[in-house]
Amino acid sequence: MEKAKIYEQLEIAAHRAYARGIQTGNGGNCSARMEGGMIVKSSGGSLADCNKEGEGFVETTLDGTVLAPEGGKPTREVFLHGLMYRLADELGMNVGGVMHCHSPWAISWSYSKKALPMTTLHMQLKVGCDLPVVDVKTASVQPEDEPAIRKLFEENPKLPGFILVGHGVVALGKDILAAEHMAELFEETAQIAITKAACEKLGIY
Repeated sequence: MEKAKIYEQLEIAAHRAYARGIQTGNGGNCSARMEGGMIVKSSGGSLADCNKEGEGFVETTLDGTVLAPEGGKPTREVFLHGLMYRLADELGMNVGGVMHCHSPWAISWSYSKKALPMTTLHMQLKVGCDLPVVDVKTASVQPEDEPAIRKLFEENPKLPGFILVGHGVVALGKDILAAEHMAELFEETAQIAITKAACEKLGIY
């Protein structure tokens, strides 16, 4: 895919995530694979302000080395994004985009430290498995967290993402648009799972 098209998709995905409320303020980050590396959200900015002209994005290698210094500093989750693409290369996964957002219902579910179940038919059709929850000890994924994440994908290379305890979803897709849509599905499923559990506790059904 041409780089200009990748930037167009990044803008659409970033703005959609913000508009849908799965990421507010200046948190969260997204990326897309490009030849020779990836394009990731820059540090400190809002998804709402990212655009196809490159504002709010930085081009890096998969290890996080900045290729175009004028783009600024990459998100502190640059290791996470690079890890997803490296695992994709190793395990034959079709990953061209990664969306990480602090979606509130998914974060609420994450404190249970239980996998998010396939509560809806949509989740069953699109994902086909429960969504694992990973507990990391810092505000961003670090190299020491790689073994736990790597294990998830070695056991299921078709896994479309996971939830970080207290920190939101990491959604994968063939491109960043597909990854953003998957993040929305995770958030919707978490909301329904929590609501269903509450209704059962109240004896509504």
